[in-house]
This record gives sequence, structure tokens and C-alpha cells, in this order.
Amino acid sequence: MEATAGGSRRRPTLLRLLCPKKSLVSPPSPSLRWLLGSPRFLPPLTVAAALRSLPDDSSPDLQREAEEIRGFLVRGFDIVGAVHVGSADAGGALELARAVRERLYGERASHGMVGGCVELGSGEIRFVVSEGDGVEAVEVTEVVWEDDPGRLLWEKGCLLRCELPLKLPLYVPSDDTSGIEARFYSLIESTASKLRDPHVSYLIEGPRTTPGESHYSIILHGNDLNSVPHLSRNGSTEEYDANIVSCSKFFPAKRSLSLTRENADAIQITILSNQSFNSSKASTPAVEYFPAPALASLRAINLKLDILCYTSVDFPVAAAVSELVIPGLADQLSIMKKAIVSELTTQQPQLSPYHFVPPGLLIPVTTIYDTRYGEIEEKQSSSLLRDVHREIPSSGVSGGIISLIDGSYEYYHYLHDGIDDNGWGCAYRSLQTIMSWYRLQQYSSINVPSHREIQQVLVEIGDKDPSFIGSREWIGAIELSFVLDKLLGVSCKVINVRSGDELPEKCRELAIHFETQGTPVMIGGGVLAYTLLGVDYNEASGDCAFLILDPHYTGADDLKKIVNGGWCGWKKSIDSKGRSFFLKDKFYNLLLPQRPNMV
Repeated sequence: MEATAGGSRRRPTLLRLLCPKKSLVSPPSPSLRWLLGSPRFLPPLTVAAALRSLPDDSSPDLQREAEEIRGFLVRGFDIVGAVHVGSADAGGALELARAVRERLYGERASHGMVGGCVELGSGEIRFVVSEGDGVEAVEVTEVVWEDDPGRLLWEKGCLLRCELPLKLPLYVPSDDTSGIEARFYSLIESTASKLRDPHVSYLIEGPRTTPGESHYSIILHGNDLNSVPHLSRNGSTEEYDANIVSCSKFFPAKRSLSLTRENADAIQITILSNQSFNSSKASTPAVEYFPAPALASLRAINLKLDILCYTSVDFPVAAAVSELVIPGLADQLSIMKKAIVSELTTQQPQLSPYHFVPPGLLIPVTTIYDTRYGEIEEKQSSSLLRDVHREIPSSGVSGGIISLIDGSYEYYHYLHDGIDDNGWGCAYRSLQTIMSWYRLQQYSSINVPSHREIQQVLVEIGDKDPSFIGSREWIGAIELSFVLDKLLGVSCKVINVRSGDELPEKCRELAIHFETQGTPVMIGGGVLAYTLLGVDYNEASGDCAFLILDPHYTGADDLKKIVNGGWCGWKKSIDSKGRSFFLKDKFYNLLLPQRPNMV
């Protein structure tokens, strides 16, 4: 034991770290890092991971930090401290951790908290700990860096996973959308509260380690969860009846400890709704009529919840569902609510949670992506119209078969983004439309390139001289194929047509392209370029029409004006007056980009 200045003696303070030292000291620049642990399921004062390196700031936005942490932190883990790199104030780091943790859970931490500081020159770390709320921080007398941290985490710990797809009905008065946010908030809160309803059941299944292997499973009802006694903060189960099913029951006696990566075996939890459970009402079907006070429209809110939780294998599974899984689902609902509410009246975000283990960590984290913009792409601000061909009338081809692009695109045309490319930029615009197709189908996460960026690519590959950058020179099908290959790794097929009269002969080949590849096609002839979105072809009669998206449009993004003006529409090979959209004396190139998984 160690003597204090007053002569009394206190026990040595042991701090156990499961994360490597480099995660605390690298990079060696002033910063603040949060320490994560699991006070309920791991030994006291154990640090499992260090996350989120923030620039050194004497007054970080703790509320914002708490919201960010809420999104990625797996339930069962908690904030247990902070480390200040480039500062001598370990106590200040501890207090910041205590403050952000209070904002995260709405209460002060009752468990021990850690504060650390790292000297930039030597990399030396000094720790202090406070073993409870209101307990004075003291210097750590012993630091243990675990040799086998994965065993400590997973020998007595396990994961639970719950996936829950939801389709929520949001009714909005047709003549008044001013209260849509309040209705949406109420809908989310009502959904979260129903997770404990008696008619909700939870199917708990053990992981299958080999195909066809049987696994232990049980079903819990909402009533079972309401009767779960309050659990002690250290996860002890000694006070409970021996018949309570613990998480260990779902794993084989000789359990693999390869739980340090994303493919960790997890107890699977499926939520079921049993509307007839323990019902005292008559079983005869009944219909109730509730007239709406006003005309209303229905908006379906599609959500995909997917959470992980960490717990001890000795923990009762009913308690894990009640105290970890349900609060975790409610948290994810709240996070998605904030992401969706600003776009309720436009296009709903497509939010999808993912779990992964970052390099150097032993614990998983969760992140939520808006899959409209790719997995790693930040939202590209765009007010462009999408899929304008959906509003156009029929082609007029009798008995034809329509073959169209597969997926969404954005309509790029002259003068967009304030760039005056009238008279020379049509092929650039067609390329941008094609690039948007790959981005919106999530084959690419890069932004649609500007005219200058397209020119820079052509210079970099040696196709153009440096003077080409910033010029108003035209480009054609060959240049487009070079750019698509360089930026996306996409190959293209080029078809040469000697005159506009021969284009109908390529209709069958184009139809096959749209049926198998589904990408937009660029048609170039002379100094003009168009984007082809589909064909309507009667093979027996030879009659055909081409669905043209015209980049030469210079007006505002007014869908009605674009469609009525013929800037997007069907162009027949020969119209009723014997005229052809494509010129007889022009040589045309058709650029057919390939779908990536077809390359």
C-alpha cells in the first residue's frame, strides 16, 4: 500500500489499457482523444479503445461531440476518459470526458473516469483517475498494457445484433404541410415507445458457426422485458434466479475467440409483431372507420435499423435486450430522425448503418451512410433535375419494344453552374450526365468533373497539349472514352456510322446495350453531341425512335419547359413529314460505356 501525505494509506491505482500506446500518442500533434471502455462488463478502469482525434481546442463543442459519439458507439461501451496530447493537464482531460459523457447519457458517470496527458517531445503519458462522481482524481500508480487484449474483451464478452426494417406511414394534410416536422417527430417517438409493447416479441438466436448447424433460440415478449429486474452497474448476475437465460447459453462450450473483427459471431435478435398475443378480445374480424378531418397524402418513411451491442456472456439475455438493444434502437431512430427531417418534403435520404473495426482497434463502431451518394462520398450539392425522360409522351412507334437506361442520372446542359459553354460544351455536358449515372448507381464516389477537370485529364494522359486547359475546344467520343477510363476505369465501345440515314440500322445493337448494360450513350456528329437514353424499335417494320436528352438547352431547370420544348423526347428516324432528326451528310460516333461489373 502507498502512504498519503496525511499518514493514511490508500490502495494502488491500477489502469489497464487494451489499446496500443501509439493510438494515444500518434500523430504527435496537439489533440484530444476520447477513451472508451465498458464499466459494466470489463474490470474497473479498463480502456478498450481511443477514438476521434480532435484538434487541440480549449473549448470543444461537447454537445456536438456527444451526438457524433452517439452515432458510432456500440451500446455496452461507454466514455471512460480522455487524453490530451501536447498538454500537461490530465485533470482537465478527465473533466472534459465527464462533461461529454453527461451530454451523451443525460447523467453524471458513476463509474471511474480516466484523464491523460502526453508530452509531445518524449511521448511520455501521465494518467489520473477518479473512481466515481465527486471523487478526487489521483495519480495512477500502475499502468498495464495488456499483451492479449482480445482475450480479455471476448473471453467473457460477446456481441448482440439486431436488424429492423421499418416502413412508417406519415399522413400530411394536402393543403397544409406546416406541421409535417411535428408529425414526423411524433411518429418516431411513438415507434420507439412501441418496442416494449406486449405484442412485440424478440426471437433470440445463437450464431451458426458451420452451415446447417443447429443453434439455441428463445422468444421473449414485451411483458418479459418489463419484468426484468434492475441490474447492478457491474453486470453481476448473482442476485438473479438460476433459470434466467444468460448470453453464454447461445454459444457452444468451446467457443471461438475470433471476435476481434467485423465477422465476429453475434447473437442475432429479430423483432416480431404478434398482434394476437394474449388478446382478450373476440377473434371475429372487425373493421373500424375513422374519417380523416381533411384530405391528406401518405408518405412512406423507409428506415433500416441495424445495431450492435456488447455485453458479458454471463449477462441475462432479457436484460441485454431491455437495457442495451432497445435503447440502441431508440438512439439510432433519433439519429435518423435528425438526418431525415430537413428533407421530408423532397427526396428522402436512404440511410444505411454499417459496422466495422477500424485498423488498430479491437472493438466495432457503427456509421450511417446516405447511400444516395455512395459509401464514402460527401453530398455533392446539386439542384439538377433527375430522370427528366419519365415525363415525356410516347414515341409513336407502332408495335415497338422500348429499351431504356437502367437507373438515374442528372441532366447537365449549357450554362449550368454559371459556365458559358454555349456553342462548344455539348459533349462535356453529355459526359457529365454519363458520369452522374455512375455516381447515382454507386459505382463511383467521385464528384462529376467540371469542364476544366475534364481537360486536365486529357492533358495528363497526353492526348492534349497543356494549352488545351481553359480553352473552348470541342471534344468527341474518343476523348470521352479516355476520361471515363481514367476516372472510373470504365471501358467503352465506339460505333461509327457514316450518315444519319444509317443510324436506324444500329437500333437493334443499341437495344441490346440498354438491356444488358443500361448506361447512357453519347451520340456525336460534327460539332454536335447528344445523350441517348433509350430506343423504341419495331424489328419487323424497322420503325424506330431515339430517346434524346439534348445538352444544348440554355434555360432554367423547368421540367415542363424542357419536355414541352422537346429538349428531352423521342426523335423518330423519319417523322410524318419525311424529316430525320439526324443529318444525312453527317458522320456519327456512338459511345457505349460499359457497366463496371460487365467490364
